[in-house]
Amino acid sequence: MKFFTTAVALAAVVTAHGDHDHDQEPMEGPHQHLWYNTLPGDGGTQADSVFSGISTFGRLPYHPCLASDAVKYDIAFIGAPFDTATSYRPGARFGPSGIRQGSRRLNLYGGYNVPLEENPFNSWAKVLDCGDIPVTSYDNAWAIKQIEEGHNSILSRKPKTDADKVGPSKKGKTLPRVITLGGDHTITLPLLRSVTREYGPISVIHFDSHLDTWKPKVFGGSPSKQASINHGTYFFHASAEGLLANDSNIHAGIRTTLSGPSDYENDGYCGFEIVEAREIDTIGMHGIIRKIKERVGTEKPVYLSIDIDTLDPAFAPATGTPETGGWSTRELRTIIRGLEGINFVAADIVEVAPAYDTNAEHTTMAAADVLYEVMTLMVKKGPLSGMGAMPQVDAAEREVTEF
Repeated sequence: MKFFTTAVALAAVVTAHGDHDHDQEPMEGPHQHLWYNTLPGDGGTQADSVFSGISTFGRLPYHPCLASDAVKYDIAFIGAPFDTATSYRPGARFGPSGIRQGSRRLNLYGGYNVPLEENPFNSWAKVLDCGDIPVTSYDNAWAIKQIEEGHNSILSRKPKTDADKVGPSKKGKTLPRVITLGGDHTITLPLLRSVTREYGPISVIHFDSHLDTWKPKVFGGSPSKQASINHGTYFFHASAEGLLANDSNIHAGIRTTLSGPSDYENDGYCGFEIVEAREIDTIGMHGIIRKIKERVGTEKPVYLSIDIDTLDPAFAPATGTPETGGWSTRELRTIIRGLEGINFVAADIVEVAPAYDTNAEHTTMAAADVLYEVMTLMVKKGPLSGMGAMPQVDAAEREVTEF
């Protein structure tokens, strides 16, 4: 009984003290300093660990750009999950989500690119992940149209930076840059259609182990109009449609077998020069960089298309049509960095098929790291307003070629 009386008295004292202690701050609700960490150096804020949370490319902010134009950007990542025009392994429809997964740790230490001396995550540029273009897997013709229109919707808007300044588009406007996550390589055809709507015929740098300029009757047999458009013929169609700038396009990393020497002749008709993968043994990485820059120049708008099978299967096994004898991840990243100064207006990476990857995510990490280099090049180059308007004669030539 004495114990009970004492306990009641003590409780009363504690209650009375709590009622009168107005300096005590109640512990209620989330405390931001517990959940949001400030990264050191040039970094920003980090909401959670790199191995948790929703996947966007490099943990960039997400905005559904196709559903809303409320947020402006300078560089946008967009996915094109399409793989129903492959000739060997399907699965690249999962490429966009796989690449995002492989990119989680890009900003782990703050995102600063040491060789290029630039932090693409903390710069003048507003960079977003816009999600994916809705793409049907039942109708290739409709899917290709979806990709073109979705991409053009993202590409043709006013950027966040220098929106009202003169730029290199056909209308003299400054536009944002768009990086597309594929998808099999067929997506490059609708992407080029989108890009040329804004810039006219475009110069292309194409990293791949395959030419992808094959005539439809050679690659696939062309039993129908739609079957003629696939991941080995899209550049043939792009050339026929007048999407490519004449004599300023180049392949790099080529090492495929051919139907015969005429495939190379046809490739020349499509406007390409070739850097074979094996040339790295004779002219080295810097020689390859020099050949690419001499071909496309540093004055005009350029489109960059990267097939992950440029890499040897030892470094990127998860791809639709693997070819041995390719470059290492280190070599490809060095070559990409060497393209600094080129006016990239848009880019893609394709043929990442995560189902064939190792459990260490070799291919998706390699794809993400290559795009990290591309993203850094775009940021370091500055807004496209820096190019100014294209010379009027060139614009006229592009209009004539387009039609």
